[in-house]
Amino acid sequence: GGQPRNVQPFSDEDASIETMSHCSGFSDPASFTEDGPEVDEEATQEDLEYKLKGFIDLTLDKSAKTRQAALESLKNAFSSKILYEFVMERRMTLTDSIERCIKKGKSDEQCAAAGLACLLCVQMGSGIESEEIFKTLGPVLKKIVCDGTASIQARQACATCLGICCFIVTDDITELYSTMECLENIFTKAYQRDRDTNGVSSTHNTVLHISALLAWTLLLTICPMNEVKKKIEMHLHKLPSLLSCDDLNMRIAAGETLALLFELARETDADFFYEDMELLTEKLRALATDGNKHRAKVDKRKQRSVFRDVLRAVEERDFPTEMVKFGPERMYIDCWVKKQTYDTFKEILGSGMQYHLQSNDFLRNVFELGPPVMLDAATLKTMKISRFERHLYNSAAFKARTKARSKCRDKRADVGEFF
Repeated sequence: GGQPRNVQPFSDEDASIETMSHCSGFSDPASFTEDGPEVDEEATQEDLEYKLKGFIDLTLDKSAKTRQAALESLKNAFSSKILYEFVMERRMTLTDSIERCIKKGKSDEQCAAAGLACLLCVQMGSGIESEEIFKTLGPVLKKIVCDGTASIQARQACATCLGICCFIVTDDITELYSTMECLENIFTKAYQRDRDTNGVSSTHNTVLHISALLAWTLLLTICPMNEVKKKIEMHLHKLPSLLSCDDLNMRIAAGETLALLFELARETDADFFYEDMELLTEKLRALATDGNKHRAKVDKRKQRSVFRDVLRAVEERDFPTEMVKFGPERMYIDCWVKKQTYDTFKEILGSGMQYHLQSNDFLRNVFELGPPVMLDAATLKTMKISRFERHLYNSAAFKARTKARSKCRDKRADVGEFF
């Protein structure tokens, strides 16, 4: 059991054989090539499953490094492929391994196990099987989140996992409220922190408070309206204090949560009135135009961009619509609730987000995309573009772009015509 085993980690090459042929290939018609080697999909799937079985076995290894490497490899596979049938057959084994690693492992191993638990639930979707997984892992996750002796990184990962898994599987309203209360007990400590003249002082617990706040906000989006009203009354006048935090990510998390709360409040009550609106908009405007020299340029740029949108949401009830492309489909993010949900799953799926949006029934249901779009061989063939056509298109686009830029940069040009 303690001997090292020569099992190669799941890598991008494994994903590229089949996953990327489905994922990246759909993202742009120009990515199709004229001729490509045929892949034996059945053999590839068997080889992948053989590797994954090896990784599942290695999650029980005596070596902590081996266990962590196996967990990371399983995470990479689950984020880049749909493996529903494979996971369904081994869900209890995987659940037991994750539970053991969270309970017995050190910080890095606990983080990897919590991340794998999120992806396991994403693979399974909402259903009885996922509920069984959450019944097993939920209490363990809550215990770590509330354990002051556990590492901050492990508590942070478990808080995120708790929110995502509860969002996916919970039909029990009591469990939803219980989970939200657990997360509230964490991030509300940021309200109670001693304030000095510069605002809220930063501590090493801030990353945990951010994760708990974002996980709580995600769960708020699926609460009944009467509960939403209670939470808004409880937190809306306290959240602005977090806008003075030294930590940029906390300021952004608090700002985006405020925008979402205002959006939900106005949905429940068209005549919603916030007493301290003038003070709040003044704070938001200061953050949207922040020019403090002691802050990094990248941080200032990011903060100004976010808080311009937050200010518009609070003052004008406006949201800057974003478009997400995945394969031949398009999805419009047109509200803060949708943005919060998309950002959360993008964080855990990474580059696999587009593929899951195309193929994962659960995610498509969350974003109301309908059943997966099936493209037959004939359709794919019509989407292909030859290398020569791509070359002509790129050359024309390059020329047009160069001319446009040259015109704008020409000092002799009449500046007035551009306004």
